[in-house]
Amino acid sequence: MPQPSLLKVTNPMMKFPTHTLLTRANRFRFIGLILLLLFFTARSSTQSFKVPLTQFTLDNGLRVVLSEDHSAPVVAVAVYYDVGSRNEVKGRSGFAHLFEHMMFQGSENVSKAQHFQYVENNGGVLNGSTHVDFTNFYQFLPSNQLELALWLESDRMRSLRITPANLKNQKDAVKEEKRLSVDNQAYWPALVKMDEMVFSNWSNAHPTIGSMEDVDAATLADVRQFFKIYYAPNNAVLSLAGDLDPAKAGSLVRKYFGTIPSQPAPAKPDVSEPAGNVAGKADVEDQHAQVPALAMAWKIPARRSPDFYAIALLNSILCGGESSRLHQKLVKEKAVALEVQGTMEERRGPSQIAIFSIHKPDVKSDVLQAIIESELDRVKSDGVTVEELAKVKNQFRLGRFLGGGAEGEYASLQTALGRALALAEFALFDGDPSLVNTELDRYLAVTPQQVRDVANRYLGAANRSVLYIRPAARPEGGAPPGKQPEPHKQGN
Repeated sequence: MPQPSLLKVTNPMMKFPTHTLLTRANRFRFIGLILLLLFFTARSSTQSFKVPLTQFTLDNGLRVVLSEDHSAPVVAVAVYYDVGSRNEVKGRSGFAHLFEHMMFQGSENVSKAQHFQYVENNGGVLNGSTHVDFTNFYQFLPSNQLELALWLESDRMRSLRITPANLKNQKDAVKEEKRLSVDNQAYWPALVKMDEMVFSNWSNAHPTIGSMEDVDAATLADVRQFFKIYYAPNNAVLSLAGDLDPAKAGSLVRKYFGTIPSQPAPAKPDVSEPAGNVAGKADVEDQHAQVPALAMAWKIPARRSPDFYAIALLNSILCGGESSRLHQKLVKEKAVALEVQGTMEERRGPSQIAIFSIHKPDVKSDVLQAIIESELDRVKSDGVTVEELAKVKNQFRLGRFLGGGAEGEYASLQTALGRALALAEFALFDGDPSLVNTELDRYLAVTPQQVRDVANRYLGAANRSVLYIRPAARPEGGAPPGKQPEPHKQGN
C-alpha cells in the first residue's frame, strides 16, 4: 500500500491533545463548567446526550464504526482485536501480550519505531494494551492526519514484520517488563496468584503477562500462526471518532483496509467455570513488601449480565474513595489499615471482584478480615441506603462525561478518543456500538434490594478466596526495599 501524502510533519512542536493547551486556571474553569452543566441536567433523561454513529462491515469482515463530532479539530482511530490471554494455550502463555509489543516492530512500509515517530511528530498520542479478552491500539491526532492513522494501522494488519531479530528483541522486552512490573514489585507476585485461587479454568486463571518459560519457548512459526489467526480483519473492529466526514472517512477505510484478506474464524475459547472458588485461603511471604496486606476476591458473572450492574455499584459503595464504607471503617474509625481499595473485572466470561488493604504491622490479617466480613454481613442483612446508592450512581454518571481508568480524561465521552474506545468495545464485545448511549441506564436502574441480593448471592464464604501477604524476614541490618507501588489488576 503506498504511503499517503499526509505523512508530512505539519507542526512537530504542537502539543496534543488540544485540551492540554489550556492554562491551569482555564482548565479548572472548564471542569467546573462541566460539573455545573451536569448538576442542572441531572434530573433530565440520561438519553439527552447521544453519541452519533454509523457502522458498516467490509467484505473481509472488518467491522467499522464512525462517530462524527466537529467540536474540536481532532480524530481518534482505535483498533480492537478479539484476542487476549484467554485465547492462549498451555505452554504458550503471554502470546497476546507479546504481540502488543510485536505490533510496533514495523511492517512492509513502516520501519521499526517509525509508528511512534509518525504519530508523535504530527502532534498525536498513541498506545496499546492487552487484556484477558481483547487487545487494542489507538492513535489520537489532529483531524487532518486521519489518513496517516489508517495507513499505519492497515499496514501492520496486512504485513507485520515478524523476523527472528524482532521476535528475540521483544521476548527480551517482555521478560524485562515482567521483572520490573510484576516480579520486583511489592504485592504483585502474590496478587497474580489470586486468579489461580478464584478460577478453575486455566484460560481464566493464568496471568496475561505470561511466564518467562513460555515466552522463551515461542518459535517464529508459533508467532506467525498466532498473527494469522487473530490479527485478521474479520477478528477486529475499527472505530473512528471526531472531526471527520463519514463518507470521506468510509472511503479511506475501504482504500486502506478493504483488500486485506480475511482468515478462518478462530475457535471460541472455553471460559466456563464451576460455582465456588478453587482455594479458600493462602498465606504468602513477599520479598518486597514493607508492611502486610490482605486481599479477598469473589467470582462474579460476566459483564452485562443481570447482576453485573448491582455488583459494580456495591463495589463502589464498599471501596469507592474516602467516603466509602470500608475506607471509613478500616482507615478512619478502626485505624487498622493504611489504605483499602476495590477492583472489579469486566470480562466476557466469569470475572471477579476484589478488596485489597495494606494494614498496620501490629494488626493481624485475620482481624482485618473479620472487620471486613462484618461490614459485608451488614450489607447482606440491612442492605444499603438510598443515599449511598444515589451517590455512587452520580459517580458513574460523572465518570461517563469526565472519564477515568487508565486513560483518565481521555476516556470521557466528551473526547474523540473516549468515544472511539467505547464504540469499539461495544461493537467487539456485544455487536452493538449503540449501547454506548444506553448502558448508563442499567446502572441507574439498580435498586437497593438488588444490591443486597447480589451481596448475599456472591460474597459468601464458599465463593471467597483470601490471601494474607506478609513481609519476608530480612537479615538483621538489611536495608528495606524502596517505595511500595500501588497494586492494581489491569491489562498489561
